[in-house]
Amino acid sequence: MLRIHFSDADLGRTRLATAPDPLWEVAASLHRLQSRRGRWAYAGWYRTARQRMRDQGLERLVRGVLLPLYPRAAYFPDFLTPAQGVGDWDTGVEALLATPPRRVRQEIAMLDRTVGAPPWAAQLAGPKAREEFAGMLRAYHETVVAPYGEQVQAGIEAERAARCRGVLDNGVEGMLAGLGPRMRWRPPVLDVAYPRQAADRDLHLNGRGITLVPSYFNWGNPVAFADPELPPVLWYSLLHEPPAPAGPLGTEVPGRSLTSLLGRARAIALYTASTGATTGEMARAAGVSASAASRHATALRDAGLVTTVRNGPSVLHTLTPTGASLLRAATSDPSGA
Repeated sequence: MLRIHFSDADLGRTRLATAPDPLWEVAASLHRLQSRRGRWAYAGWYRTARQRMRDQGLERLVRGVLLPLYPRAAYFPDFLTPAQGVGDWDTGVEALLATPPRRVRQEIAMLDRTVGAPPWAAQLAGPKAREEFAGMLRAYHETVVAPYGEQVQAGIEAERAARCRGVLDNGVEGMLAGLGPRMRWRPPVLDVAYPRQAADRDLHLNGRGITLVPSYFNWGNPVAFADPELPPVLWYSLLHEPPAPAGPLGTEVPGRSLTSLLGRARAIALYTASTGATTGEMARAAGVSASAASRHATALRDAGLVTTVRNGPSVLHTLTPTGASLLRAATSDPSGA
């Protein structure tokens, strides 16, 4: 558990990012490549990303350089995702390159103590090695993250619209109270569910405020910097996993309120579309035939909740801002969990 302590001054300095954090999305997407957790939700991206990496000859780079530095574990270096990078790739890379060598060495040493660091990682303290590394990050980002830019931005805009309702009703505290089942606002503390392997800790904002950054590729637990002295940032999933019973093949079933509104299979189809799904993936998630899944997708599209585009021989269904808002409201409502 991460406990974030707010003062009145911190509430006034809390903001919600207007755009994705490109360097964080790189980190989170690398975590998706390392885990089957939530794989169904990213099935279309995962399949396309692997093919694009093969086409661009990036597989060895990803396996040998990026994955060892971004382990899906209790820790990976903070300097890889600088706070200045929220919303802008170039600014983030400049901050990464400007990280003091001493800090880079300290964080690589912490990575080594935590899960083990590759022998060459210490070289990143040098400017030339870090410039080469930044070029590798850019190649990876342009290949497998940037193509989803419009979808990521649409999700963030839908999230901002939902959080703004909380601000209009009850100020910043209303926004914090609506952040979802993995974050619980108990004034003046925001309790944040953290990975099991991470130790419980407290983060005192001390008047600095905090930047909340919705993330497309983050799945499950929100993440903050390990170093409490860095500018406070909290990255969290655009769509949290709702606490719900298992459906066919272990698929999560959306909350009761959404199921009552749409019906079980159609609610699962909408939930599956949260990060992109083909009609076949919708069918497998809901445990229905392909023709039935197609009918559900058509109904959702006619209602303005999903949009459909052709992706090679398949069609890909994704949420519209309206669909994202509906799903967020349903999965954030304790009575519908």
